Amino acid sequence: MLLDTSAWIDFFQGTEKGAKVKNVLKEDKCYTSIVSIAEIVNWCEKNNIDKKYYLDVIEKSSFIINLKKDIVILAGIINYENKIKIKNWGMLDSFIYATGRIYKLKILTLDHHFKDLEGVDLV
Repeated sequence: MLLDTSAWIDFFQGTEKGAKVKNVLKEDKCYTSIVSIAEIVNWCEKNNIDKKYYLDVIEKSSFIINLKKDIVILAGIINYENKIKIKNWGMLDSFIYATGRIYKLKILTLDHHFKDLEGVDLV
């Protein structure tokens, strides 16, 4: 399972949906895109919280997937196609979705942008 940034943030906030993420972390082999790390750091900075703890949890609980050429190429295609169909679709969403497609991983997210996409579990 590839955890989207939104899933991690709800997990860290201890929300009801975050509890579902916690169960997935216990039961499945989980992965995180490197671009989610940037988003988590941004979230920590925005909320004036220590990023080291959160990054340590992510690195201990999941495997980090770095960007590589095939992901980046597919992300460009996905971004072009989804910007037409999905309001406020972003390039980082494209990187995460492309990572899931390349590695054949389901994506766990709370992000409504992913709502009707194949291979997505919306919490």
